[in-house]
Amino acid sequence: MLIVAAELLIAGAGVASTGSSLEALQATTRWSGRFSLLVFSIIFLLYPKQVPQLQQLLSSRFFLMFAVAHGIHLAELLTYVFLADVQLVPYRLAGGFVAYLMIFAMPWVEEKHLTRTIADSRFQMLGYVYLFYVWFIFFMTYIGRLTSGFEGSTGSRQWQVVLMCWVCLMLGAKLAGVVFSRQTATQKQTP
Repeated sequence: MLIVAAELLIAGAGVASTGSSLEALQATTRWSGRFSLLVFSIIFLLYPKQVPQLQQLLSSRFFLMFAVAHGIHLAELLTYVFLADVQLVPYRLAGGFVAYLMIFAMPWVEEKHLTRTIADSRFQMLGYVYLFYVWFIFFMTYIGRLTSGFEGSTGSRQWQVVLMCWVCLMLGAKLAGVVFSRQTATQKQTP
């Protein structure tokens, strides 16, 4: 419910700032995407080593929380693309389509893990594949925005640079955490 409430606030802010127009929908879609990135960032940075903190911040079904947030963003995006008559290039959509399939499938996998139908190790491996692939799609999205690869892309260049830097920092922090946890595990195993 908090995700839906936040998305409603974002929509209200979009309408309040630009009126009930196509620009308002575009602003709402842009800020909804940034909110999705925030939710994803929390999961990306805390999973799997800090799941209790992740569950406290979001929910015991944190992958479902992100699917709801990004599903709302997708609905707004598709509405904008339809109303603005944006021409889509199918081959450029393939990676995002796969990401959305993963985003909507992961809550089902998460549920299987919570009911002990999927082992912890398999769930963790699927979680890593999911997280790094969705991270890659965020990365490619911001690369496209910075290189003006998206028709009708708006928003300040400064925000796009900041968000691209954040996405890169997320990867650096995640990889550093993985290396550190492996080194710690190796040190514990050696007598």
